[in-house]
Amino acid sequence: MTDEKKKLNKTKISIFVSIALSIAIIVLILYFTIDAQTIQYLSQVSLRTEFFLFFGAAILLNVLYWFIWGARLKVLSSAVDSKVHISLWEAMKIVIANQFLAGITPSAAGGEPVRIYLLNKDGLSTGGATAAVLGERLIDAIFILVLVPFGFFVFKDRIDIKLISYGLIIGIIVFVSGIILFALALKYPEKTKALLLRISNRLNNFSKKPERHKKMADRIGHEIDNFHTSMVFFLTKGKKSFLGASGLTILMWSTGFMIPSMILLALGLPPFFVESYAAQALLLIIVMLPTTPGSSGVTELGMAALYGVLLGASHQYLLGVFVLLFRFISYHMNVICGAIFQYRIFKSITSFSFETIEKEEG
Repeated sequence: MTDEKKKLNKTKISIFVSIALSIAIIVLILYFTIDAQTIQYLSQVSLRTEFFLFFGAAILLNVLYWFIWGARLKVLSSAVDSKVHISLWEAMKIVIANQFLAGITPSAAGGEPVRIYLLNKDGLSTGGATAAVLGERLIDAIFILVLVPFGFFVFKDRIDIKLISYGLIIGIIVFVSGIILFALALKYPEKTKALLLRISNRLNNFSKKPERHKKMADRIGHEIDNFHTSMVFFLTKGKKSFLGASGLTILMWSTGFMIPSMILLALGLPPFFVESYAAQALLLIIVMLPTTPGSSGVTELGMAALYGVLLGASHQYLLGVFVLLFRFISYHMNVICGAIFQYRIFKSITSFSFETIEKEEG
């Protein structure tokens, strides 16, 4: 089997696993929460105007989330190279197209190469495109780090489920370690590179493919250099754009965090605006862990655990329906729209890979 076929098969497996796992966990949650009371309640709610109004609002909020993300990408791209004009619509198309690979890879890592590649195709240099995307990554990291204490403050007396508590603890450890690594890479790029290469060398002792190790070592060095150059730029010449993008980041995530509240209102339940915002902040920590493709299954279980606490025993019969509607909008809708846009751009939904960028650089 050729390398291309192997990559194609790997992508197909990721698509199948991510979607199948998401559906399987949702079905499992529905199995344990749905009952006769659920059917009776839904038959009444689904006929109300409020259901369609608030559910439609949730979908529009997801589209608005893409729009604001596109605006942020445009701001950072313009800061990197003011001579290259990327329209808001073009930036939004890049954001939507990236949703597909982000949705089938752990920690949404597959979305970043898509954004870099498409920014490069629109006129930015590969280094400039990488700088813009890494700028997004840093701003998101700062936002999440600031928000986590708020999430814990709201849920400090409510989380008594060991599984979700352990997930949060592990997520915070990994996340904070990543922030520390970011800071070290910014201040001591050569020392950070040497440390990561030393770790890579140790891991190579267990590998049967030394050529893969060399590629990994080259990529580590390349990524550290890119990160350092990008962050120095945004913290010096690009300060205003960085602050503007930070404001758009707060607006973007806040828009996304409103989706669960709209779904709760559609179901005739209290919206829990503040608590829901805190729950989404904590969920981000769990979702960022490199577990399953697209964090499928993990996100559904996290939502069920956190919102199960908010809804209480009196509304547990609607928990599965809530998780289903939320994941349809925030995951399945993103993957479907991302696949459509990726197909329109690449004429395939399985052909794009990290090697695509390397070929362009060559």
